[in-house]
Amino acid sequence: MKKRKSSSNVFKMMSSRSFVALILISLLMYSCSTVPITGRKRINFVSDAQMLPNSFAQYTGFLAQHTLSKDAAKTAEIKEIGSRISKAVDRYMRANGMVSEANNYRWEFNLVEDKTVNAWCMPGGKVVFYTGILPIAKNQDGIATIMGHEIAHAVLKHGQERMSQSYIAQGANLAAMLASGAVSKDPRKQQMFLQAFGIGTQLGMLKYSRIHETEADRVGLIFMLMAGYHGEEAIQVWVRMSKMGGQKPPEFLSTHPADQTRIADLKAFLPKAKVYAKKFNAQARK
Repeated sequence: MKKRKSSSNVFKMMSSRSFVALILISLLMYSCSTVPITGRKRINFVSDAQMLPNSFAQYTGFLAQHTLSKDAAKTAEIKEIGSRISKAVDRYMRANGMVSEANNYRWEFNLVEDKTVNAWCMPGGKVVFYTGILPIAKNQDGIATIMGHEIAHAVLKHGQERMSQSYIAQGANLAAMLASGAVSKDPRKQQMFLQAFGIGTQLGMLKYSRIHETEADRVGLIFMLMAGYHGEEAIQVWVRMSKMGGQKPPEFLSTHPADQTRIADLKAFLPKAKVYAKKFNAQARK
């Protein structure tokens, strides 16, 4: 015959769960903020102080394991376009009360020899382009499109937001991880950093990732326009991307919007992006 749990043990269990719930509710209330430009509400309780050391270490490790492009002209082009967009982003951040965040950025742009069609920007402004994406970019405006998109992910803190989601899923381990800095000290927690830029396995996470992608498309478009590039090319980049071929999953199972959805959204948003960028640049010159 099984022994019934004592009222004392039950009370302790309830108290423990209530304490964890209280911590989660407090963090959610404290960490609710607004995404720049889009105005979307988000939950983010991963600070730059927690994220950036991991980001810079991961970036250094990546460069040590990959070959930089020997194409001096194309490398210089990546760095020049990155510099122009990052300066525009820095002006935007400082003009909109994000001075401390702007000060945390350590912009760096590199081109690596890799046939993968990819590019990314880690938190803190560490950017990598793969040579495999250059035919899709095709020209400077195309590079600026991709650069703006990836920088937007970092500036809008999509990585931190996804990591915050992971923390919430961890539940009881949340407070301990945040308090002890386990993310940077425990190799197992390093995976949470990588997952913040990876692919979710649940439909909810997949949908949320599509929200991030659409947001990065729109804000990235504004950033490239602020830097003086032609936004029409953003549409053509995704037209070229759609012609790559290969079996693609249905949109509801994909982390990215369908190509045609993306192209239609960019076409519709381009006039608004031009107005926003023109207005900001005019104010910045005063």
